[in-house]
Amino acid sequence: MATFTNQVVWITGASSGIGEALVYEFAKRNATLILSARRKEELDRVRKNCPMEFQSNIFILPLDLSDSPSLSHAVQKAIQFKGHVDILINNAGLGQRSLILETSPEADRQIMEINYFGTVNLTKYLLSHFVSRKKGHFVTVSSLTGKFGTPYRSAYAASKHALHGFFDALRAEHWKDNILATMICPGFIDTSLSTSAVYGNALKETDKRNYSRKSAAWCAVKIIQAIQNKKEEIYIGGKEVLAVYIKRFFPSLFSRIIRKVPVR
Repeated sequence: MATFTNQVVWITGASSGIGEALVYEFAKRNATLILSARRKEELDRVRKNCPMEFQSNIFILPLDLSDSPSLSHAVQKAIQFKGHVDILINNAGLGQRSLILETSPEADRQIMEINYFGTVNLTKYLLSHFVSRKKGHFVTVSSLTGKFGTPYRSAYAASKHALHGFFDALRAEHWKDNILATMICPGFIDTSLSTSAVYGNALKETDKRNYSRKSAAWCAVKIIQAIQNKKEEIYIGGKEVLAVYIKRFFPSLFSRIIRKVPVR
């Protein structure tokens, strides 16, 4: 198992789901961790779940991506913990389960504010630190819906699509600074994202149906492998990953298939 000794890894959305699973996997690999999310008590719980001998290398930094003025200060505080940050994992986000006609403009803006603008602003504030050190790695948890839109995910898919455009540009602008950007596109992963989603009429209950999903722990291992291998983009999941390639090579077929996708 490769280690991340002496590397500082900052994880947003670290209080549950994929973010929480990443904390446990990075702790096994001896990384110094900064955990961010809105709920400090949940971050404390996650830290306490790590082996006692690793807890001194885990720092808590509460963060709300929708509070833009606070993000610059958060970056400075993150750097102060150990003097530098090596990897930022942009994992925090808001889900959506609603038809376009049932999704208000306010909801669209809320999702974009957190998923896109919050992630981009945090990245920009940390970018100068990476440039000054001539190294750094941005890892952004997108989604398979960042590669194609599906029913009931209009705003969510739009926010994830936008992230791909931004980080493609960042990668092209800063490759000479030895700055990496990895896009993570999970499919059906067993997380609590749906509990914080924007819902339309009668969708919350149907969203609780059981589907074949991979565990967050399994996903976290795949993400760490992608980081170690300096991948630019990876797709994580089961058969749903095939949709990326169907969309790419058989777009008309994809359009017919996606119409029949149930609420998930």
